[in-house]
Amino acid sequence: MTESGSQSIDQYIASFPPETRVLLEQMRTIIRKAAPQAEEVISYQMPAYKQDGMLVYFAGYPKHIGFYPTGSGIAAFKKEIAAYKNSKGAVQFPLDKRLPAGLITKMVKFKLKENREKAKAKK
Repeated sequence: MTESGSQSIDQYIASFPPETRVLLEQMRTIIRKAAPQAEEVISYQMPAYKQDGMLVYFAGYPKHIGFYPTGSGIAAFKKEIAAYKNSKGAVQFPLDKRLPAGLITKMVKFKLKENREKAKAKK
């Protein structure tokens, strides 16, 4: 059990139907490639990644994969995510479409850089 009372990321992903599991695993792989040093955690009952602070979260839903790069991650990519349903802190990738790996990678790397700069400023 993790601090949130939720299970591991493997268990989280395993709890979804096969077609959703495939996309959740792809999301996990994309994030890990973009941030290989990041720590995988469960936070707010969702898979999440930490490096110099929280990076991104993701979650499975009946019709989409939610991706949460926080407010700054959304604001910085407003144009690129316009084709997807999005809000102040989230973007929804429909289950019937391929995940935009390049876009997700850019968003994760943006958050890595932002977190690194914040951590340096604190020192």
